[in-house]
Amino acid sequence: MNTASNENGMILLINMAGVALAYALLAISLWLSVDVPLSTKGYWGMGIVLLTISLINVVKYKFDQRISNDRINRIEEAKNEKMLEEALREDL
Repeated sequence: MNTASNENGMILLINMAGVALAYALLAISLWLSVDVPLSTKGYWGMGIVLLTISLINVVKYKFDQRISNDRINRIEEAKNEKMLEEALREDL
């Protein structure tokens, strides 16, 4: 179980490094582009930041929904198991 946590940590680290690299490259490209006005650069930067926030929220809500569904399934399985145990006890 500990190895799964380490693997997830490594994948998370790689993804975070990729995002940081993408932001750094975007910042460098916006900084070095002389043909684009400063207001347009700011607009592009705000768009990228807001898109990132939206994507994080979508992933969080999908993850929360999956956890909720798993919890409901576990409750239903426990309820069904309890009903089966009671039915078997009545037969004896």
